[in-house]
Amino acid sequence: MTYEHLDSDLVNELLNDGRASLRSLAEELDVSVTTVSNHLSDLEEEGVIEGYTPKVDYDAVGYDVTAVMQLKAEGNALPEITETLKDHRQMISVYEVTGDYDVIAIGKFEDTDDMNDQIKTLITDPDINQSNTSIVLNAVSENEQFELDTE
Repeated sequence: MTYEHLDSDLVNELLNDGRASLRSLAEELDVSVTTVSNHLSDLEEEGVIEGYTPKVDYDAVGYDVTAVMQLKAEGNALPEITETLKDHRQMISVYEVTGDYDVIAIGKFEDTDDMNDQIKTLITDPDINQSNTSIVLNAVSENEQFELDTE
């Protein structure tokens, strides 16, 4: 195998099995274990690979409600609002966006009462001018990652 696309191929293999051993990765990529180890260390140091975590099915552990919150922030309060949302354990994604709203946050909740309580607490911030919350009816695709191009 050429090393031209080794990093991308290594990332793709890890996307398929994040628990793969160095040996199995080396065999799959037709390189030495040392080469895999060195490239993996480089990818981690460069921040390409940020960690190894399980994919959790939140529905299976009792978080049946997914909510999408859109928020308008007051002036320069955006960093504080996004930091508060980011630090909230049930917010799985927080984005600063363009358009009608400044922030989109996605959260997982046990039920609508839990969602309502949490959201009311979060949006009492006087620097939030407006909010719109939608409940997800069906997650068609969620937390998906895609393989990197190697051509």
